Amino acid sequence: MTTELNKTVTLNLIGTIRTPHTTVNGIPVQPVGSSDEGIVELFPEFAEGLMDVDGFSHVMLLFHLHKMKKEYKLTITPFMDLKEHGVFATRSPSRPAAIGLSTVKVKKVEGSKLYFEGADMLDGSPLIDIKPFFRNVDNRPDAISGWLENKEENIASKHRSDDRFMERKAIHKMN
Repeated sequence: MTTELNKTVTLNLIGTIRTPHTTVNGIPVQPVGSSDEGIVELFPEFAEGLMDVDGFSHVMLLFHLHKMKKEYKLTITPFMDLKEHGVFATRSPSRPAAIGLSTVKVKKVEGSKLYFEGADMLDGSPLIDIKPFFRNVDNRPDAISGWLENKEENIASKHRSDDRFMERKAIHKMN
């Protein structure tokens, strides 16, 4: 019996992320390079899920990269290198599933809002999930960082994005 693989999935959004970034140009390419603050605004029915989040220093936000090009390439030149790499060996926003992941610092929780530091996403990004960062589980001191291994230690703090992965708008010429 042959089973057809379902290549799509439907996700329930739980809220919206508010940040000072209204255009992609100049956004930090990683949260570690950002001191910008943001607010997660959960839909009211999910507010209770924030209970005890303020006991964590960091959380991971999963969000939809809603302004990225619909087309993608499987090899790209990422912001932190001049050489092409496979998209799955990068954190490029131009990806088949268009999901972003950022580990941010929790500032406070008030009602259905989570205030954070480390905003590296566009204002209005649809929020998929929040997961706590577990220091003893999520850190990997023996991890190897592939093509980033020989780069400067603080390379992610120095780079800012440009519009190379953004959805292109049609330009109409008037005669």
